[in-house]
Amino acid sequence: MSRSIITLTTDFGLKDPYVAEMKAVILSINPDAAIVDITHQIEKFNVRMGAYVLASAAAYFPKGTIHVAVVDPGVGTKRWPILIQTKKAFYIGPDNGVLALAAKNQGIEHIYEIRNRKFMMPKISNTFHGRDIFAPAAAHLSRGAQPADYGPEIRKIVTPKFVDAGQRGDVFVGEVLHVDDFGNIVTNFREEKLEALCVRDAVNVEIGRVRLKLKLCKAYAEVEKHKPLAIIGSHDFLEISINQGNASKTFNVKVGDKVKLCRS
Repeated sequence: MSRSIITLTTDFGLKDPYVAEMKAVILSINPDAAIVDITHQIEKFNVRMGAYVLASAAAYFPKGTIHVAVVDPGVGTKRWPILIQTKKAFYIGPDNGVLALAAKNQGIEHIYEIRNRKFMMPKISNTFHGRDIFAPAAAHLSRGAQPADYGPEIRKIVTPKFVDAGQRGDVFVGEVLHVDDFGNIVTNFREEKLEALCVRDAVNVEIGRVRLKLKLCKAYAEVEKHKPLAIIGSHDFLEISINQGNASKTFNVKVGDKVKLCRS
């Protein structure tokens, strides 16, 4: 299993030296590491957005890839730094939910608290664990360090509500996971939820005070221009969209809003 690829997902932006410092630490430990930037433009402190973007991109990387995600409003607190081993990849970051969606998608095998100082920088800042803990942990892993050597195995990780939609009787209850640049409303309902509701041609959706019966489409252009629709998007989540329009603005919907799916 190759471990030469290390991806980075952060809310650090690009004008400060933070991302370069993480890369410098990685390359100082493993000059042969292939570092891939997923993004550094996650909205500040937005764990949900970081989790969604990471999960969306991670599915397409080769087996053995090491994913580092740092969206960490609790840096310096008692939240654990963790390493998750899945059936396909490794995930390193804070135990605050940012790794949960991607890791659960790939089948979690082991979770370790990162405690071994051998895999950290000699001096650890209280405010920059991305550089001092997560980057070196990933670099050593890419050189063949064994996950079990990082620290004690733990059983659970923080799993925010946005990771899984729930059910109340015949109603599935979820939330808006993401709104993309087109204004598409990405929910946390996967295709199997629609199958459980026996949804084939149309879906009944309730968002806030808005109730809609939408055609379930395979392409945006299956409805007229500026008409709403439902679609399983490219990352396998149910999306509420408007053909050549902005669904989020039209329906006044934002990330975190509750979404309900009902039987016809």
